[in-house]
Amino acid sequence: MTDDDYSPMEASGPLPGHLVAGYENFLAGRFGPEHQRYRTLAEEGQRPTTMIVSCCDSRVSPEVIFDARPGELFVLRNVANLVPPYEPDHHYHGASAALEYAVMALKVRHIVVLGHAQCGGVAAFADTLANPDVPPLSEGDFIGRWIKLLGPAVDHVGLPPSRVDRAYVERLELEGVKQGLRNLRTFPWIATLEKRHYLHLHGAYFGVMDGRLMAFDEASNVFSPVAPNAHALALEAARF
Repeated sequence: MTDDDYSPMEASGPLPGHLVAGYENFLAGRFGPEHQRYRTLAEEGQRPTTMIVSCCDSRVSPEVIFDARPGELFVLRNVANLVPPYEPDHHYHGASAALEYAVMALKVRHIVVLGHAQCGGVAAFADTLANPDVPPLSEGDFIGRWIKLLGPAVDHVGLPPSRVDRAYVERLELEGVKQGLRNLRTFPWIATLEKRHYLHLHGAYFGVMDGRLMAFDEASNVFSPVAPNAHALALEAARF
């Protein structure tokens, strides 16, 4: 990292100005109609029925995609929407802790692994496979270590070409969703609850450019469009 990577800027106050402006819009907009809902959630606690495992990518917000109100979704976001396997050791496991709390304490009924197109983490992992000499982002290489959780997915799609293309990255993004479902089932309490039909696991994939949502059918091993007619109408309306 060099000074050329950044350009200096003046501090704008305790919070960035655009966040303050956004908060003011929130107060003037949806806060009023939802004030009572916030009061109820504060007094009675949250009871979401669905957990979403999503990417940190700023373009992929589960609350926006699913038009969710406060308290409806329990969201875990990390680089490349990865689910680690069950590893009960003495290390820190933020993703596993979130899963444990959602399932064992909140008793969610659905877990959705939500992948997306143009995922930078998946693309970086593919580039590293194709070009092992690519330097890490930092000495700690936290992303490099984390993204290796995609390793088993590569066993299903094969190694990338020497020049990684978009088609390969998309195949790996989709397989990453499937790998997330496989890893979820390594947690004994998730596997047991799913077997008893108290918990249901789902895979989905969001197209950043066109807003298309795909759902994974494990029986057929196929991702299919969700609400295709509504999506086509919305896409047509957006062109005008």
